[in-house]
Amino acid sequence: MSLPIDFIDWDRLRIFIAVVKAGSFTNAGHKLELSQSAVSRQVCSLEATLNLQLFYRHARGLRLTENGEIFFEAIRSMESQLSKVLNRITDERKLAEGPLRITTTVTFGSAWLAPRIAKFHQLYPDIRISVLLVDSPELDLLARQADVAIRFKNQTRGELIQQRLMSLRYHLYASKSYLAERGTPANYADLDHHELIVYGGGHESPIENFDWVLKRGRDDQDERRPALRVNNVYGMYRAVKSGLGIAALPRYIVEDASDLEEVLTHDDGPSFDAYMVYAEDMRGSKRIQAWRDFLMQEVRDENVENKAIQVTETEDVLVCLRCRHLHVIDQPCIFH
Repeated sequence: MSLPIDFIDWDRLRIFIAVVKAGSFTNAGHKLELSQSAVSRQVCSLEATLNLQLFYRHARGLRLTENGEIFFEAIRSMESQLSKVLNRITDERKLAEGPLRITTTVTFGSAWLAPRIAKFHQLYPDIRISVLLVDSPELDLLARQADVAIRFKNQTRGELIQQRLMSLRYHLYASKSYLAERGTPANYADLDHHELIVYGGGHESPIENFDWVLKRGRDDQDERRPALRVNNVYGMYRAVKSGLGIAALPRYIVEDASDLEEVLTHDDGPSFDAYMVYAEDMRGSKRIQAWRDFLMQEVRDENVENKAIQVTETEDVLVCLRCRHLHVIDQPCIFH
C-alpha cells in the first residue's frame, strides 16, 4: 500500500537533506541551529513514517542505506524541480533580480572578472552576485552548483548552452631583473638556455597545448626541462615576478605588472576561446540575459581599446567589404 504524500512532514525532509549533506546529526544541527537530539528525533520520526531505515549509524558518522540513497535522490530531484519553478517565477518579473552564481577559473576570475563586478553591480543592483573560483573539478551547472560559467573548452553536454565570448592568447613573459641577468632570448632555440615555468603537477591543463614552450623551436621531440611546474596560472605569474624564469601567461594577468616584459613578441602562443555557459532551462532568465549582455559589451569595449577584434557571436560582427576583417556592428573598422 502506497503512502499518501500528505502524510509526510515536509520539515522533516528539509532536516533529512541537511543531515545527508552534513554527514552527521551534530553537524546538521549546527547548520540548522537545532540540537543534535532534536535532529536525531526528526530523522527517526521520518524513518518510522516511511517504515524504512534511511541511515546506517556508526562511530565515524552516518551513511545512507540503499533505500536512503533512493529516497535522497528522489528528494533532491524534487528540490531541483522546485528551484527551477521558483527561478522561472522570479524571472517573470520586469526587472532582473535575485541571486546569480558565477563560476570560472581562479586566475581568470581574479584577474579579468573580479575588477568588472563593481560595474555590473552598479547596472543591476538587485542581482545578488556570488563568484565561485574553481580550477578543477568544474562545478556542475546541471546540478545547480552554479548558474553560469565562463569556460575555455567546448562543452559537449547537450543540456548546456554555450556562447563564445572571445579568443585569448598566451604570450611569453619574464621579469626585467631576470632578463638583465640572463639576457633576452632572440628566438625559440634560445629558450634551451633559459629557465622555464610551465603548467603541470598532475592536474588537467585548462587549455590544450598549454606547455607549447617546452617544444617550440626544437628539431627533436624531446621537451625542455622546466625549472618549475605549477598547477595554477596565478602561481606561474608569481614565479615569473620573483625572477625565476620565463612563462606563457595571458595578457590580462600581466597588464598592470610594470616589472614584467614580453619576450619573443614576433610570435604568439596558441589561442583558445572563452565561452559563457549555462543550463538550457536558464535560457529565459533575465539575470542570465543581463549578465550575457554585460559580458558582451565589456569584451567589445576592451577590443576597441586594444585595437583587436577577437570576439562575439556571428550576428554581432560583420565582414568589412574593403579589408575583409571582422568588425563589430555599428562600430567603424579599425584596420584601415
